[in-house]
Amino acid sequence: MEPVTVAVPRKGRPLEAVLDRLAGHPDAQRVVDDVTETLRREKAVTKGNATAAAGVYERLAEYSDPDDPYRPDYTLLRDDRAGKPRRIVFDTLTLDVAGVPVRLVGREEPFRALRKHEFALGFDSADLVLEEVVGLRGEPLATIADVNERIDPQDTDVRVVTGIGDTVYHTLMGDAVAFDTETFDRAFLDAYEGPLCISPRYERLVEAVVGLEALDGVDFVYPEDGVEEEAAIADVGLGVYLTVTGSTAREHGLTLGERLFPSETVLMENASEVSELAANGSADALERVREAVAADVDTELPVA
Repeated sequence: MEPVTVAVPRKGRPLEAVLDRLAGHPDAQRVVDDVTETLRREKAVTKGNATAAAGVYERLAEYSDPDDPYRPDYTLLRDDRAGKPRRIVFDTLTLDVAGVPVRLVGREEPFRALRKHEFALGFDSADLVLEEVVGLRGEPLATIADVNERIDPQDTDVRVVTGIGDTVYHTLMGDAVAFDTETFDRAFLDAYEGPLCISPRYERLVEAVVGLEALDGVDFVYPEDGVEEEAAIADVGLGVYLTVTGSTAREHGLTLGERLFPSETVLMENASEVSELAANGSADALERVREAVAADVDTELPVA
């Protein structure tokens, strides 16, 4: 059986979530654990928090096994940090999913690779879909069903299939003392006028999940270079940021408010490419992979 090729992120939490979700038997789990450990170690080296015993090319050769598709292969990218160091990131690995060989292929931007019809299936952050193709309206966007409904079919053939449960939240937070309130929610934001601190890369996302009407009279401000987001929000008094536990926000004296939107890694498909593969006899394999990913997943992003 020909492998089903799937685009995945090259590094980070979304890749770890995908690997863990697809590792369906002990042998695969051992390989996945090895990939995760390797990439975390290489991240620490790139950030200067660990020292490598060998050069980057020697480590790359040690980690990679290009002759066995069921063993991981890695590649090098330039990192954004000072000096533009070379960073070892994920390249390819084949896993059996529901009896189907699935070839995972690393991409810096899997969502955009699907948009360009390079893949039929792929995993990426739901945030990127909101940031790039979801239409902005007066009313807020709250569910993944809303996401697909707001994608212009003339703009892209990509749709979200399901989340895979690695949920963090875009959360409204603020200085309760400064505003003399215990509640930061959509009603508070709807009545608010003034600065709202967000990460600049999330401007369009916040406009989508809050709604343009609620943002009337609100001015976006952004953290200065080198200032962490929660500290910048504390200086402004009100903001939106991704939270897992919210402990860092509370350390800055912020009160966590309403969770505005769940952020998960999602399985996406390009309908045009899926149809073409199905016409070539891969319909059953694709459906088995979809069902295996979606089965028994605790996701905040169900799709009807």
